[in-house]
Amino acid sequence: MTNKRWFMPLVASLTLGLVPFTPKPHIWDKLLWVLGGAEGMLPMDWFDFVMHGAPWIWLIWEVFQSIKAKTE
Repeated sequence: MTNKRWFMPLVASLTLGLVPFTPKPHIWDKLLWVLGGAEGMLPMDWFDFVMHGAPWIWLIWEVFQSIKAKTE
């Protein structure tokens, strides 16, 4: 039952969270940029990072909530 909660966040993460797919996922480039010190990142780049990262945060939240519900 709780896995149904993962469906929409998973779809969002695998589509919106990874677009464009080639040459490598956009969120991966942004994440490496941030981890590298975020030198030269403009507000638009931060906004883009948040928008591509939001589905992944949602998915992590739902997984955490499912695990928490199982332990209670």
